Amino acid sequence: MNSYSRQRRLTAAALTALAVATSATACGSGSGGTGAEGAESGTYSIWDPYPQFAKGSAWAKLLDDCGTEAGVKIKRTAFDTSDLSNKALLAAQQDNSADVLIVDNPVVSTLAEAGVLTTTDDNKLDTSTVDSNLLAAGQSGGKTYGTPIGANTLALYYNKDVLKEAGVDIASVTDWKSLTAALAKVDKAGKKGITFSAIGTEEGSFQFLPWFWGARAQLTDLDSAEAVSALSLWKNWLDKGYAPNSVINNTQTTSWQEFASGDYAFAENGTWQLAGAEKAGFDYGVIPVPASGGGNAAAPTGGEFVTIPAQGDTGRYATSQKLVACLTSTENLYDTDTTLSYVAPTAEVQDKQVAANAELKPWVEAVKAAKGRTSDDLGTKYPKISEQLWKAVQSALSGAESPKDALTAAQSAVK
Repeated sequence: MNSYSRQRRLTAAALTALAVATSATACGSGSGGTGAEGAESGTYSIWDPYPQFAKGSAWAKLLDDCGTEAGVKIKRTAFDTSDLSNKALLAAQQDNSADVLIVDNPVVSTLAEAGVLTTTDDNKLDTSTVDSNLLAAGQSGGKTYGTPIGANTLALYYNKDVLKEAGVDIASVTDWKSLTAALAKVDKAGKKGITFSAIGTEEGSFQFLPWFWGARAQLTDLDSAEAVSALSLWKNWLDKGYAPNSVINNTQTTSWQEFASGDYAFAENGTWQLAGAEKAGFDYGVIPVPASGGGNAAAPTGGEFVTIPAQGDTGRYATSQKLVACLTSTENLYDTDTTLSYVAPTAEVQDKQVAANAELKPWVEAVKAAKGRTSDDLGTKYPKISEQLWKAVQSALSGAESPKDALTAAQSAVK
């Protein structure tokens, strides 16, 4: 393992994939980092993407408590998500990685391919209770590189007052045909239909994927008939005025602002908007995104993985494993995922969340049907596929190309 660690080389492909997979955001509170190399044996470094949780917060206290339980001191550094990923790659190049690294799940495969992370076979992390669909986001080449700390995903918020005025029973919305029929009734009643984000970034792909996967389309076949049907659905909604033209430029934040105005029947958005929904001033509900023929569509998972980077001193892994086991224990997952507005990655904690807050039930259902963007062993192929997918969505919704032609061009570009 020592020679493996020292011989790691970060490829240009890995760096490029990382740049596409992570959004361009400002640097977080961290400035440089102190990895394991040269650190006191009793001090372990943890890097996380939660700069919003300052020293003294419940999260920071949990890290310290887990360190105390493992008999070590914790040196924590918090970064912005994209800054953290880049720092992790650079630290690995210098064999100076953190002992525990918490990263956005689409980045795991990039770091794994670059040789940054240890596998669960190496570090002995127990992932047996984690939902398999969530764990898949951290798997590549048949190996697992960490464990999820929690997950968020997408679902449909709906305005109960708007639907009541339009004579729509939410129980009737079970597939694309019934959803489109509901939008037609809302439009006829003089209200607005559905808003979402189709911006030309990863956010646009993220929001399109439930419809893409809900049609049973595969990311390795972007121009399939199923994929065309999904993009045609969105285009049809714009053409009929059921969705506003603003979706082409909407981020998930601006899309939410449209829904929060109270004029829209539906909005596709995530668990992170729950606090905003409570403040919106109208009754709302949530249903999973329906699949084309009924049932719940697979929505993409957001959220982070807790990983153990490769170290020159492999003797540190045993303590790192204790730290990760503590952070992801049933008791601590419940508290952390409540703070982060995440759904837990295990059935036991999910049941505990729903028992405490029944409104989380549709989100748990959505997460159980969710899928990692890098799943199906796509790994570092995903960022390139995603870029062509959002470009196709933009082209079709703007009217520059038909859905079929836009997706055919996307598939050609990926090849």
